[in-house]
Amino acid sequence: MTGKETRSQLGRELESALREVLDDVTGKAPLPVVAVVEDVDVKAIRKKLGLSQAKFADRFGFNVRVLQDWERGRHMPTGPVRAYLKVIARDPAAVERALSAA
Repeated sequence: MTGKETRSQLGRELESALREVLDDVTGKAPLPVVAVVEDVDVKAIRKKLGLSQAKFADRFGFNVRVLQDWERGRHMPTGPVRAYLKVIARDPAAVERALSAA
């Protein structure tokens, strides 16, 4: 690489990630432990609340198309969204109160 060329953002992120792995392997610095929220059954949560896809999406701030993809198994919610869905499943009223206060 010459001095005029620059790495893309992805290239810099990959280099950083590889350095972290190398530091872990050599004992310099362990990789962080990340908690992973298990998969959720989005359709079951929605049905338990007695809501249509459109109403569930509107009430909790989801895109209805994305919700449909989750329910059909085309895509899975990401970690933070899985956590949010777990909270909705456990205490939907608390989520609604929090959202209405925002």
